[in-house]
Amino acid sequence: MNLLFLLLWFALCADQDARARRVSNGLSFAGGLIALVYLLINGHGWLGAPMDQAGWALLLTLAMTLPGYALNRLGAGDVKVLIAVALASDSLHILGTFIGAGVTNVIWLLTRQKIAPVMGQRLTRRYPGLLSTTSNKHPFVPFLFLGFAMTVAFIH
Repeated sequence: MNLLFLLLWFALCADQDARARRVSNGLSFAGGLIALVYLLINGHGWLGAPMDQAGWALLLTLAMTLPGYALNRLGAGDVKVLIAVALASDSLHILGTFIGAGVTNVIWLLTRQKIAPVMGQRLTRRYPGLLSTTSNKHPFVPFLFLGFAMTVAFIH
């Protein structure tokens, strides 16, 4: 049940980022706060990892995201969402999420010109940020979500 809740929350964040190129603070902070409170009360994260594993996941997340944020390659929403995921899981989930996000992002960037014409108008209107070739700022949380979903599929 915890995994389902985490996946639904992450999907909401991904949808919001894909539509508006940002994740609301309410959504990202709520997920992080719930994960932190759960971790402190139960001594383990949402996915069952001990507190020290969640701590290492948090440090790994900060080490991997703060340079990208400082260089303006990642948005604050990306960092906040990953912090919440780190508090809910462990280092293996975080590494898998990053690797999967990188792979899916590269695949998307290489194929979006071919995929965009066959996507329905409803999808192209709903997610214009994913199809834009003129902007340097692309939504990244959808790819993080795909990376996390693939990691969960392999681990669980």
